[in-house]
Amino acid sequence: MELFTPDFGLIFWMFVAFAVLFFILWKWAWPVVLKTVDSRADLIDKGVEYAQSAKEQLDHARESAQAVLDDVRKQQADILREADKLKTQIVEQARSAAQVEAQKVMDSAKMQIEQQQKEAQLQFRNQVSEFALQIASKVVKNEMQDQKAQTRLVNSMLDEIESK
Repeated sequence: MELFTPDFGLIFWMFVAFAVLFFILWKWAWPVVLKTVDSRADLIDKGVEYAQSAKEQLDHARESAQAVLDDVRKQQADILREADKLKTQIVEQARSAAQVEAQKVMDSAKMQIEQQQKEAQLQFRNQVSEFALQIASKVVKNEMQDQKAQTRLVNSMLDEIESK
């Protein structure tokens, strides 16, 4: 039973050793431990603040990036709309120029056709009048062989001149 009940001297010296150890720890070790714990807590707090700041900066950067992307998309859409308008305008100008040029070509062709028609008509009239003269000269030659016919022709021409 002696094992379970300690002696008074043992308890006294254990208490003195505990008090000395507690005093040494309280005087020199505990402040170092508390200082280390406080600095560690400060470091953790600073890390948390830095992490929150970094998260806020990241969120702000994301918002800024999204705003820039939206702006770029808007500019891209504006550029595409402007390019489409410009394309339509160029196509319309080209179409108008082609129509004007086609009209000029058609007008020129019409004028050439009319001129050729007039020349053909003139040439046809000249040929017809040439044939008529040839026919008339042959007819007159045949009819003028007779003296009476010559006299009749001269008298009828003189009558026509006098009547005018």
